[in-house]
Amino acid sequence: MSQAERSRAEKSQADKSQARRARPSDPQGSRHPLWTLGLLRSEITTLLRRHRTYALLAVLAAVPVLIGIAVRIETGGGGGGEGGPDGGAGPAFLAQVTNNGYFLVFAALAATLPVFLPMAVGVVAGDAVAGEANSGTLRYLLVAPAGRTRLLLVKYASVLVFCLIATLVVAVSALAAGALLFPVGDVTTISGTRIGFGEGVVRAALTALVVAVSLTGFAAIGLFVSTLTGSGIGAMAATVGLLITVQILDSIPQLSGVHPYLFAHYWMSFADVLREPVYWDDLSRNFQLQGLYVAVFGSAAWARFTAKDITA
Repeated sequence: MSQAERSRAEKSQADKSQARRARPSDPQGSRHPLWTLGLLRSEITTLLRRHRTYALLAVLAAVPVLIGIAVRIETGGGGGGEGGPDGGAGPAFLAQVTNNGYFLVFAALAATLPVFLPMAVGVVAGDAVAGEANSGTLRYLLVAPAGRTRLLLVKYASVLVFCLIATLVVAVSALAAGALLFPVGDVTTISGTRIGFGEGVVRAALTALVVAVSLTGFAAIGLFVSTLTGSGIGAMAATVGLLITVQILDSIPQLSGVHPYLFAHYWMSFADVLREPVYWDDLSRNFQLQGLYVAVFGSAAWARFTAKDITA
């Protein structure tokens, strides 16, 4: 047998061995819901063990701290704000941080939501399928047999989990930095009423959840882009580029007619959670818009992935 034939035989044997390891001992068990949960747990564990994920979360956690330190240095820790949620200049809620460190949560979310948070989500979503194809592990996942639809759903679910984790990292980091750098206490809502600090923390957690939901449409777009290419870096770049393009379009007044249909248009509606009572109109529009994007681009990703010829 020639050297080339031996190499082909060894590669074939290695492929069969890898397929046997990927295949569960009970093929019928792959249809059980617990098997799907196990696949999802494995996907989330793999995502959270990557150094890239740690780096993204570290950057997100650092942003509120840097904002808090900058405000502390600028004001000397004094209560230089106007006292009400709408007073002062600068980014939303920033003027109230010196009076109550609690507002650093909302200021940090307002600062990270336009770019930092969606960029991190875009990196993870863009790499979800394309990264597996680029590393040559995608076909082995499909041999499992996971099924293409189930695997795509698991990939998207893991991206949604990252959306929630990333948002909570920003909120928790901001709340901790605000409590350390500034006084905290009862919260004055945008409506002018006062609520206790405990209820304020609940509102902050609800705000983080709203922000995470706001990113679901963009996550579906990233997953769709990820099914179009076998290059993880290319999918990430295309997803982030689309984000920047939409943000630019949303800032052009002459295009106000299309603004309500852009996935990022209602992102800042999370501030309505701090009204008393909560103002749901823009929040509902945001949820409906994200649901539309999830349905459209989720279906497009499924159509592309189920018909795609997997060679890697």
